[in-house]
Amino acid sequence: MEMCDCGGELWRWKTVFVGIPRLVTLIPGDGIDPLVTGTVEQVFEAMRAPVIFEKFEVHGDMNTIPDDVMDSIKKNRVCLKGELITPVGGGVNSLNLLLRKELDLYISLVSCFNLPGLPSRHENVDIVVIRENTEGEYSGLEHEVVPGVVESLKFCSERITQYAFKYAHLNNKKIVIVVHKANIMKLANRLFLESFREIAKRYPNIKYNEIIVDNCCIQLVSKPEQFDVMVTPNLYGNLVANTAAGIVGGTIVIPGGNVGTKYAIFEQSASARNVGNV
Repeated sequence: MEMCDCGGELWRWKTVFVGIPRLVTLIPGDGIDPLVTGTVEQVFEAMRAPVIFEKFEVHGDMNTIPDDVMDSIKKNRVCLKGELITPVGGGVNSLNLLLRKELDLYISLVSCFNLPGLPSRHENVDIVVIRENTEGEYSGLEHEVVPGVVESLKFCSERITQYAFKYAHLNNKKIVIVVHKANIMKLANRLFLESFREIAKRYPNIKYNEIIVDNCCIQLVSKPEQFDVMVTPNLYGNLVANTAAGIVGGTIVIPGGNVGTKYAIFEQSASARNVGNV
């Protein structure tokens, strides 16, 4: 397999039979995740997939990502990763977030769809959640103004909206829906919404809609088949992606990726299975 550049912004995968195997960085992760990534290794071996894994032991209680691991990801450009546990509270940095910020993996892409043999309350579910991955609450740009008052910064996330519409265009998706809370957070969420509206004008063949995050969650669990591509700020996207994954069987069976213009890290879709993860 090889990763298509697609203009440096979009990723797709295609099967390519080549003589030289592709090097992929592998981080087994914490908790149950080494079992999951270990199964992937077994499947790849059984398929004789032209992939060689460079495996590194990294754990969430480390102070940082070791240099040799970062060098491997930057060299290979593709990483398969299990989740790294982040202790709750105490000012401990998340290594998951550190990787996303260091490699500028600004896209979190989760595909939620019905799987054969896995019963669900709903049928015809095929939802793609495209979540901003590095800005807003997850940027870490916050400080205490005075004791008891904390300020956190948000941004106008134009590039994540651009990615969502390009993804929809290349994958024959019919509608892109933005999830927001601009009815209450009139300044911060308005930036995201205005960016979405401007980008939507460039894609007249793709329908677009807007939905408040509260209503979105209700609609997801009652009639998920109405959704196609969803684009969200990071905090709402975390909730929406977990909800959508739960509809079709849970986060452990749904694929996800953290993607940037140069690098991609693939893992399970979300982190609800381990307390304290983000």
